[in-house]
Amino acid sequence: MTVSETLRSQVGAFAVARGRWRWPELVFWLLAASAVLLFPNRYLILTEIAWLALFALSLDLILGYAGILSLGHAAFFGFGGYAAGLLALHHIVDEPVLALLVAGLAAMLLGFVTSFLVMRGSDLTRLMVTLGIALLLRELANRFSNITGGSDGLQGIEMAPILGQFSFDIFGKVGFIYCLAVLFVLFLLARRIVHSPFGLSLRAIRNNPLRASAIGIPVNRRLIAIYTIAAFYAGVAGALSTQTTALASLDGFAFDRSADLMLVLIIGGTGYLYGGLIGAVIFKLLQELFSTLTPQYWQFWIGLVLVIIVLIGRERMNRWALYLPRLLLRKFGTKSPVALPEGEAP
Repeated sequence: MTVSETLRSQVGAFAVARGRWRWPELVFWLLAASAVLLFPNRYLILTEIAWLALFALSLDLILGYAGILSLGHAAFFGFGGYAAGLLALHHIVDEPVLALLVAGLAAMLLGFVTSFLVMRGSDLTRLMVTLGIALLLRELANRFSNITGGSDGLQGIEMAPILGQFSFDIFGKVGFIYCLAVLFVLFLLARRIVHSPFGLSLRAIRNNPLRASAIGIPVNRRLIAIYTIAAFYAGVAGALSTQTTALASLDGFAFDRSADLMLVLIIGGTGYLYGGLIGAVIFKLLQELFSTLTPQYWQFWIGLVLVIIVLIGRERMNRWALYLPRLLLRKFGTKSPVALPEGEAP
């Protein structure tokens, strides 16, 4: 066996070991599924959390694993949302799951085309280019108002039953289950990607692109590939938003959408998939809490929370949060504290 073959086998074994499921992950998804029964009056906000988590997951794929900075990730969210809305409005593709796939592929194609522009510059250039793409698409959608509805958005969208069996209800139960199922399936795919040798090569590129190129990793091709995949995820998230709200508007392309997404990842952390999911839950709950207490100043309080996170530090907050579980593990027979491997569990 040659040195390259030995190294490749070791990398594969390491990826398999990192990809094993652990009990905190199972608990997380069991809690997510149980929300259907535990919060019967909160389906609408739970649905928002589900598609926002998928949207954050898409950004984490490029930011946390490949180190690609983006301030215009909403471009793919809005594009996927309008694609799903137009498909349903004109009865081109009536089945929501199929329309979801088509919208995601449309956003994926957009991501592939624009990736060649994004990869040409440094971090600051990428920030400006991604923001410019989102703003350009927003203006195009506003310009062709006969197609997109302009500032009023797409009106009169009626969604067909999912798989021809499950109709969207006004309480949002079917919509939440639908979004949660899509989130889980795409999370499994993302988990497989990041724990594969391809995902490990992305980590190497993020840490040191020059060294990664020196050992034979095709840096640009890998970055274009993950950027295109992330665009698909964002497009699916936008399509879910349109299908569950029956509305597609220019707000999908807005800078605020991308800024909120960055806040979600700041709260939840990057580079371990669950950061976007946990951040989406915390962000939406804080948003609802603060907007109820002080409707005009809720953004101030969220900003204050971010300042506290920076001052205290996420590692210290994680230790505080895990103190009780570790104490229980020691009490019930574990010989030593069980530390959660970095990047593997929420």
